Amino acid sequence: MADSIFTKIINKEVPAYIIYEDDYSLAFLDIHPVQPGHVLVVPKKQIEQWLDLDEDTYLHLMQAVKIVGEQLKTVLSTKFVGLKIVGVDVAHVHVHLIPFNRGTEFNSSQDMTNTPNHQALKVMAAKLSLNKLK
Repeated sequence: MADSIFTKIINKEVPAYIIYEDDYSLAFLDIHPVQPGHVLVVPKKQIEQWLDLDEDTYLHLMQAVKIVGEQLKTVLSTKFVGLKIVGVDVAHVHVHLIPFNRGTEFNSSQDMTNTPNHQALKVMAAKLSLNKLK
């Protein structure tokens, strides 16, 4: 399988707004956010389907999801942080974490045609950064 865009981000071949990294996972801002602070958490192993993750990778991924989710909720002061595992657009497991206050915010669709607002993403990444490598 060819390297996914996420593997290229993990390998630092493609820039991203990374807010968390440990030995197993990486979390970075989605450049087409559903809501401000929308983050993708990915395992460093490129595996297409989440059901195909080995137990250890799955547990580490979900631990990272919780750490990042708590950071989103605290820093952005939202009522909820929802998660979605869709897995059809990139052949690499990725968990969407979306901060929101109302269901309509969580269920909004991404506008993939919008030009990313890199200044807003940079500010958000600085605000959310957990700045540590475990």
